Amino acid sequence: MKKFISITVLCCSLSAVAQDTYMNEQTLNSSDDVIGTSRYVGMGGAMGALGADISVIGWNPAGIGLYRKSDVALTFGGLWNKSVISEENRGKGTFDQIGFVYNFKTDSEICPYVNFAFNYQKRKNFLSNFYADNPDLGGLSQMDQLAELAQSYVNVGYDPKDLLNLVGNIAYNNILPSYYDAQGNRQYNGVFNEYTHHSCGSLRGWDFNISTNVKDRLFLGLTFGLDNIDYESWTKYYEERQLGGTQSTYDGYSVATESRITGYGFNLKFGGIVRPFEDNSFRVGFTVETPTWYKLKSSVNLGHVYYDMSNNTKTYSDGDEIFYDYKPYTPWKIRASMGSTIGNMFAWDVDYEFANYKGMTQRFYNGTKDAGMNQHIHNTLKGVHTIRAGVEVRPVSPLAFRLGYNFITSAYDSNAKFDQTNLISDAIDYIPRTSYMITKPTHILALGMGYKWKNFYFDLAYKIRHQKADFYAFDDSFTNPGRDFSTDNPTLENVKLAPVPVDLTRHSISCTLGFKF
Repeated sequence: MKKFISITVLCCSLSAVAQDTYMNEQTLNSSDDVIGTSRYVGMGGAMGALGADISVIGWNPAGIGLYRKSDVALTFGGLWNKSVISEENRGKGTFDQIGFVYNFKTDSEICPYVNFAFNYQKRKNFLSNFYADNPDLGGLSQMDQLAELAQSYVNVGYDPKDLLNLVGNIAYNNILPSYYDAQGNRQYNGVFNEYTHHSCGSLRGWDFNISTNVKDRLFLGLTFGLDNIDYESWTKYYEERQLGGTQSTYDGYSVATESRITGYGFNLKFGGIVRPFEDNSFRVGFTVETPTWYKLKSSVNLGHVYYDMSNNTKTYSDGDEIFYDYKPYTPWKIRASMGSTIGNMFAWDVDYEFANYKGMTQRFYNGTKDAGMNQHIHNTLKGVHTIRAGVEVRPVSPLAFRLGYNFITSAYDSNAKFDQTNLISDAIDYIPRTSYMITKPTHILALGMGYKWKNFYFDLAYKIRHQKADFYAFDDSFTNPGRDFSTDNPTLENVKLAPVPVDLTRHSISCTLGFKF
């Protein structure tokens, strides 16, 4: 006999989840992808020293200073990701970039040009579909983590049934009382679980730039960036447990969530490019980018639907809508570049970026630091190194071929966990999930070509972004020695949840139409 309890979390169209360390890194890290004009993408974004492309406005503002003509460009394309969810493994059209550069010629011999530029550009696409199933939980369960988390609220004087997050709305009020005593003892005895994820939306940027050229030897630029995030996701978690007795009997539950994150942020970027040798095109570039100061809003509306197959009944319960406003700040970023050209036939560029995500911070809406979440960020994340390399070859004047490659290290420490019981932050009270994902290093390979006819140009690019990750449906820290669960269940002490490997590989194509005058 199988008895199923189906629990659906119903969210309004403006629903969202409170962000934590994992969501902050995976939604606000804008350097782990290359999006922009097809020339920029085709060279892997490695144009920090070469410049003279609209999309370099957000990587090295001084690159706009190399323009000697005005420019207008528009980029569109499509992307699709590798997925075992066949009905969701489909492409999606994208509008990646539109911008212009206005080249103002002065009468000065020192600064012959001053350029003004604006560019709208995607910084990050959130299209992702994956399915993760674990056929052997080893007796562990999401409910075990939630039981310990509920007990932690009791220990500090809170009644878990009054909570509006996953603990209160689903676990404590509806499932935990049937399987745990008042102290949270006993185990749920999970057998296997399934997790389905779909997300969409993007991190978008509006960049405003002013740059100049000093005697064709020094190029300086300043960019003010305004970012907007719109992230949506739909997930479904199912878990089944085996009951005792002479016959094999099971029951289970499922939880579905719909989430959204919205908000704005701003930053400043200052860059320079130096051509140290008068008779040589070799040049070096540098950029300093301030943190992006975000102001984000989170809300979630929870409701329950229970379905008991033993008597074919449904029970509906409305939840409360909750809100959480907060201010995450990304880390400072520094970049160095070098590149050169050989006449009009060949160009190369290599860029390096470092961002210390360990120093990323989160604040409450009133500006006060969230000490607990910041400590978790410090313990979970680390510095990220990004290397970009690109080449461009022009066998004949109007035609160009491009190749680019990126390597981005993982932002996660090898011991990263999501132990919510020991994470003392108000943000935890609004998180309707226990899952987390440890992403591995990212590899990006890009190919491109372009054609120029008079003042018009046409560029194409293909990009494959390859990344794998370890997915955990819940955290297993409750099995550590000395924890209440491991004390009450000695056979499960130090039993660990095996991660489910996830492939986040994504393909994209883009096309740029431009005009220089």
